[in-house]
Amino acid sequence: MTTFLLIIIYLAFISLGLPDSLLGAAWPVMQSDLGARLDTAGFLFMTIAGGTIISSLVSGKVLKRFGTGKVTFVSVFMTACALLGFNFAPSVVWLVVCAIPLGLGAGAVDAGLNDYVATHYKAHHMSWLHCFWGVGATLGPIIMAQSISGQNSWRNGYFTISAIQFALVIILFLTLPLWNRVTKNSNIAVNEDYEDASFDEDGNDIKPLQIKGVKLALASFLFYCGVEASVGLWGSSYLVNVKGISAATAAGWVSLYYAGITIGRLITGFITFKISNLTLIRMGQIIALVGAAFLFLPLPTIFSLVGFILIGLGLAPIFPCMLHETPTRFGKTHSQTIMGYQMAVAYTGSTFVPPFLGFIASQSTIGIFPICIVIFVAVMLFSSEKLNALLKKKDFKKRKKPV
Repeated sequence: MTTFLLIIIYLAFISLGLPDSLLGAAWPVMQSDLGARLDTAGFLFMTIAGGTIISSLVSGKVLKRFGTGKVTFVSVFMTACALLGFNFAPSVVWLVVCAIPLGLGAGAVDAGLNDYVATHYKAHHMSWLHCFWGVGATLGPIIMAQSISGQNSWRNGYFTISAIQFALVIILFLTLPLWNRVTKNSNIAVNEDYEDASFDEDGNDIKPLQIKGVKLALASFLFYCGVEASVGLWGSSYLVNVKGISAATAAGWVSLYYAGITIGRLITGFITFKISNLTLIRMGQIIALVGAAFLFLPLPTIFSLVGFILIGLGLAPIFPCMLHETPTRFGKTHSQTIMGYQMAVAYTGSTFVPPFLGFIASQSTIGIFPICIVIFVAVMLFSSEKLNALLKKKDFKKRKKPV
């Protein structure tokens, strides 16, 4: 029964991934069809992510009152309805209206499922969970590319994704009793071996944000999501306007970026049995930096494709491994609160970094895209390494401290 619940959770994360990559893949066609500015996609994306921030901040109370199963069901239903609204939207204004429930539908279920898996399951389950998000994120632009190239209609792409979402809604509705049954009879053991970081060296209770390293962790999440979202949103526009690639081909290439994230997380799930989370985070950041450099350097167009794939593969282990490290880094006492902070900051990165990049591009050129990605990845790597050094120093002091 516990395994079957995991399958349901994986399906829920597919539903989270499906709409995340649609807007960027479809925007080159949507922009001309609706007569919108280039940076309008950034404001739409910001609206979606803003709704996600709000729902994630209140997710604790909502999940406690209604349970993870019901919240997941309602959230996916909201997402399906919003995507159907995108299909029928006659103007940008209606897209903004539909973007609100699209964002609200994602936040609560995302925060709830991440906290549940981080606390109750091993690291490989977290990687595979986000791998299933990548399955949805990869399928999104593939379906949109088929709709654009076959019928020259971005609306049909949104309609197809909406239909898939409604199918998942039915599955979630039929399996609602399973959540309560598993919760009551669960034999999943919560890891009790986390070091408690909720007290300072003198034994005084401290607030979550006062724990050493938390702010550096938040910075890592901010720039990680900034990179992931920016590449997904502006990648197609960069390829179309700078590299001269057709919109359908560009959408297909961006789908390979999400495929890199998906395949990378599938592989990461197995690698976590042998390699630590910290090592995987560092390796992923270096690979992503190399991929971003491929986009930045004046190389043949094919290297841009390689760059997108490398960025996807590099980003793959970073987010799930950072999430899973939360209780280990900062103690179990405050792990739920800090997890909420991390998710809120992550969505903040998704909300503001891509529009910021879009604003710069609209004032200059979309050619600024690879330069910004290199800078964002470099800052993420710096924050992460500084956090590792701080935690290593803290651990060294604890081992030297006399008992």
